[in-house]
This record gives sequence, C-alpha cells and structure tokens, in this order.
Amino acid sequence: MCNLHKNALLFILALFLSTISFSQNIDSIFVEDANALLKTKPTAYFKINENLKKYSKDSIQLQYLAKLYNENKYLHGESYALNGIGIYCRNTSQYEKAIVYHNRALEKAKEAGDKELHVNALNMLGVVYRRIDDIRTALDYHQEALALAETINDRTESVKRSIAVSLNSMGNIFLVLEQYDLAVQRFTKSIKIEESVGNKLGLAINYHNIGYAKEATGDLEGALIDYEESLRYNNEINSDLGRVICNNTIGRIYIKQQKYEEAIGIISSTLESAKGLRDKFHLCGVYTNLGWAYLELKNYKLAKKYLNEGLAISKEFNLRSSIAESYEHLSKLAEYEKNFKTALEYQRKSYELNEEITNEKNFKYVNDLIIKYDKEKYNLQIENLEKENQNVKLTLKRNKSIWITSSIVLAFLAIMIYILYRQRLLNNEKKILTLEQDMLRSQMNPHFVFNSLNSIKQYIIANEQKNAVHYLNKFAKLIRKILDASRVKVVPLGDELETMDLYMSIENIRFSNGINFEIMVDNDINLDQIKIPSLVLQPFLENALWHGLSSKKGEKNIRLSVENTKKDFITISISDNGIGREAAQKIANDKFVKRKSIGIALTKNRMTNFVKDFKNSFSVNFIDLKDENENPSGTQVVLSIPLR
Repeated sequence: MCNLHKNALLFILALFLSTISFSQNIDSIFVEDANALLKTKPTAYFKINENLKKYSKDSIQLQYLAKLYNENKYLHGESYALNGIGIYCRNTSQYEKAIVYHNRALEKAKEAGDKELHVNALNMLGVVYRRIDDIRTALDYHQEALALAETINDRTESVKRSIAVSLNSMGNIFLVLEQYDLAVQRFTKSIKIEESVGNKLGLAINYHNIGYAKEATGDLEGALIDYEESLRYNNEINSDLGRVICNNTIGRIYIKQQKYEEAIGIISSTLESAKGLRDKFHLCGVYTNLGWAYLELKNYKLAKKYLNEGLAISKEFNLRSSIAESYEHLSKLAEYEKNFKTALEYQRKSYELNEEITNEKNFKYVNDLIIKYDKEKYNLQIENLEKENQNVKLTLKRNKSIWITSSIVLAFLAIMIYILYRQRLLNNEKKILTLEQDMLRSQMNPHFVFNSLNSIKQYIIANEQKNAVHYLNKFAKLIRKILDASRVKVVPLGDELETMDLYMSIENIRFSNGINFEIMVDNDINLDQIKIPSLVLQPFLENALWHGLSSKKGEKNIRLSVENTKKDFITISISDNGIGREAAQKIANDKFVKRKSIGIALTKNRMTNFVKDFKNSFSVNFIDLKDENENPSGTQVVLSIPLR
C-alpha cells in the first residue's frame, strides 16, 4: 500500500514538472498568434509561414499548434505544424519519429487539397529517407514532389523553393549512386532557382554539393573553390551548421592533398561546434576525418580514438554510409598494425555496406525512373497542348481556318520529331550500355577469377600467410575497381594506371612473379585531369601476357609508357619482349581449340563511342619489334587518344 502511494506521488510530481516545462514555452504572445491565425484560417502557405515561422524550432510550441488546429479542424495549419515537428525530429537524429510526423502532415495536406503543403511533406520525407540511406524511397518521394510542384501554374516563392529542394535532394541521391553528371545537372538547376528567390542558404547547400561531385571525380582544386564559396554564404547567414559542414569537407580536401596538419587544424577548430549540434550526422563525419588525418600522420593512437568515436555515433543512429567509411579507415589502421585478420574483416564489412547502399539494382532503378519521369513530363506536355487546342477550338469555333489545321500539323510534327530524337538517344544509350556490359564480362572472365583465386590458394596451402593476405587484398581491390569502373563511362588516367598495376600483380602470380612490369609517365602529364574509358588498357596487357610472353623463355618484360607526343593528344604505348605476333599466331593456329578474342574489338568500339563528340579521332597501331639481326623481339601497341 505504501509503495502504491509512493508511485502515485511520483507520477503526480512528474506530471507537475512537465506542466511547468510546457507552460514555460507557451507564453501569452504565442497563444495570441496561434489563435489569431485560427480566426482567419489562411490557406496560402506563405501566409501561414509568415505567422508561424518564428516558432518552427520549438517542438513544444509546434505540438501545441498541431493539437489546437486539429481540435478546430484547421487542416492547413495542422499540416504545417506536423511538418515542423518532423523537421525537429530529423535534426535531433530521431528519424523514425520524423517519418511518422511527416506522413501525418502529408495526410492532412492531401485532405486539405493543398499542393504546396503536399509538396513540402513529400520533400521532407525524402530528406529523412536519404539521411538513413534508403535511396529508393527517398528518390520516389523527391520525384513525386518535383512532378507535383511542376503542375502548379501560379508558382509562389515557396513553391519555387520546394522545386529547388527536390532538385537538390535528387542531386544528393545521384551523388550517393556516383552518377556525378546527373547530380551536377540537378544542383545547377537548383542554384538558378535559389538565386531568383535570393535564398543564400540554398545557394550554400548547392555549391557545397557541386564541390562534393568535383571532389569525387578527382578535381580537388575545383572542389575547394566551391566549398569555400559555400562557406562564404554560410558566414553571411551566420550558420554554425553550415560552417561545421564546410570546414569538415575543406579539411578532407587537405587530407587528399597530403596537407595533414592543415586538415587537423581546420577540422579541430570546428569540433566543439559539431558537438553542440543536435543532429549527430555531422559530428561523426568530423570524428572520421580527424581519425583519417591522424592515420596518415601515423599517429595510430589518436587515429583509433577518433575513428572509433565516429563509428560509435554512426552505429547509434544507423548511419550506414558513415559506418562503411569508418570501417574502411579502421581496416587500413589494422593493416599498419600488422593485424591482417582484423583488417580483412573491416574491409569486408565496409565493402558489404557500400554494396548494400549502392547496388546494381539501384542504378537500374534510377535509370528507369529518369526515363519514366521524362515520359510522364512529356505526356503532361501533350495533355496541356491538347487542352489549349480545345480552348482555341471553343473560342474560334465559328472561324475555323487553315491556321488551326496548320498549328495542329506543326504540333504533330514537333511531337514526332521529339519522339524520333528521344528514340535515337535511347538507342544510343542502349548501345553504350551493351558495350559496357560486354566490357565488364570480358574483365570478369571466370577463368581469370578462378585461376587468380587458385594461385592465392597455393600461398595458403604453403602457409605463406603474409603473401596470401597481400595478394588477396590486391585481388579484392582489383575486383572492386572493376565493379566501380562498370558504373562510370570515363575515369581519370591515374585510376586506370592503378587498376592496371593491380591486374598485372595478380596475373604475375601465375608467372611465378617472373614478369618485370613498369609504368613510365612524363613529368608534365596531369593524370587526374585526363579522362579515358575505364579498363581500356586491360585487353592490350592481356594480349602481351598470353600471346607474347607465355611461350617465351628467359627474361619477360612489359613496359607501359604515357607521353605527350603532340598537341591535344596523349600517347600510351605498351611494349613487350615476347615472341612476336607472327610466332604467336602460328601457335594459336596449331591449337586444337580455337579461342576467339573479342577484347581488342570491344576496346575499339568503346574508343569510337568515346571520341564521337571530339574534333580529333583515336588510333591504335601494332608495331613488330626486331633486333639487330631482324629477328622478332616483341610487340609494341601505340594508342593515341585525343584530349578534345
């Protein structure tokens, strides 16, 4: 009985304290504003926002508004308040609650028949799902929001901002999926809208996102310029969150530029501000980059501390992209500490998470969705055109003339031309996709994968653990690079050379590491600025190995050189000291089973597609090398690639 009284007293005390807390936020001015809006019940979004925006960051006041407007059947005000609560929950990393409130706001907006509130709720749902890496759902919501917003003829400033938010959010999703060209297109459109409405916060966000796209494609200097432009806008609006984000990404650029002390300085300067943010998404990014910088400086103690702190926050709030990044750096740290088993486990976890977030189905889904959106938008244009024609006919029904017929014919021709143009584009895209798929199948040859793993298995059987782990890591990196390359049309030349070095390392195992492979690059060549089709050099190296050197006895050499031989061209040559093409062809003819090689033909087709918009063309020349006695001494392949 005594315990019962005690529990009752505690409940009453808690209720009393919560009432005090609630009443501190519900002042008389706020109540007057809430009731004043209830009297007029405006339906225009800008009018509601004008009266309630100053209360949008206080969750208690927003709860009061939602309850008040629900009781008085004011759907527009209730939807606005519920959306505000959802934003508050998202900014405090309460993602499940945020989804619940935004869905309730969406229901009220639909019930009220208000397109602006409807678009706003869809966009906010997309932002939350993007934050938790549910890419498909996020893209669906933003696509729906954009399509709905574009049906609004009288576009207010808030509608324009909603369109900008949709474009920006879709751009962010394309960033995650490594579709950088599509991402930059969305950000650029969003910037134009934000400039027209004078929204500096929107400009800061979009410039930062374009910087991220440039960083991902290797343009570090360009990325730094955009990040600094974003920081300038954030300073103008005095945004602590914006400063944290910009300083953290500028620090990341410094790490990639090997300016580790500068990186630590700028990231550390923003750490306290990041800790003060309610949204912990950005804090884990600060910790991760600090850990990375200390890792590069070989300060393993501090690297481990910050990386583990970032990992703990990421796990707490289920931030999968951040978890994957932390595992990747921790794998490198474990490798430095000679803990190869742990390094391999971290690498596996990072790989699996990244694959889960950006898998092949997502890429296909995005492409299908883009085509679907273009088709729906096109159909909508046709419907609008038909409505206009109907209005013209009703207005001028007594005056039918040849002008109406001419207009219809011209409209029909325009539609047919557009359909033919779209069909041509789609056929071209299909051809490119077929080439890329054929290329991927040729690189992921099952014989190569089986033989490579079999070679690594021999190290394991021989108990050569260090060699096994070393080559297994290289094999994993090679497969990862081949899969990554299949998602993009072009890669920096530096990345291509790194992939070829990995490929040769794996193939060399099967030659008992008896092949001397070297890469020579002219000092005046910027490998990050030059772009070529991904994996375009592999078929030539494979030919040199299996047709030139496999039947040769003695020293075996392959040399890959990159030179600037003439203006607007880059020359890549691959030389071997093998048996020569004539002898290789004779051996191939004597074989009982003839194997048709398609690698070189595929490469030429891909190069033809790559340079179709250039003013110069490419060339591939095979040169038979001979010694002083005119005997075959190898083969040289010279690939001349235009830069514009």
